[in-house]
Amino acid sequence: MAVTKTANVNVRIQENIKQQAEQILETIGIPRATAIDMFYRQIILNKGIPFSLTIPKSLPAQDDMDEKTFNAFMAKGYDRAAQSGSYPIDDVFEKLDR
Repeated sequence: MAVTKTANVNVRIQENIKQQAEQILETIGIPRATAIDMFYRQIILNKGIPFSLTIPKSLPAQDDMDEKTFNAFMAKGYDRAAQSGSYPIDDVFEKLDR
C-alpha cells in the first residue's frame, strides 16, 4: 500500500463565517478537512471555481417583487446583519475613500 503525502492549508476567515460553515458541516457529518479536500477536487474537475462568480447587473427592486419575495429578501438581509455578516456604514465609506 502506497503512502499518500499530505499538505497543510492555512487560511484566515471571519470567525462567524467559520462557525456557520462548520455547524452545517457537523450537521451533515463532513469533517472540515474533507470539505476542503472536496472543494479542491471540484476546482480540479472544473478547471476553475466550481460555481459562478458574477456580479448582478442590477440589484432587485421592490417594485419588481411580489410581497412574499420581498419579505424573504429582507429577512435574508436582516438575518445576515444579525449574524454580524455586515459592516458599519462608516467602515464601508472609509474603505471606498481609500
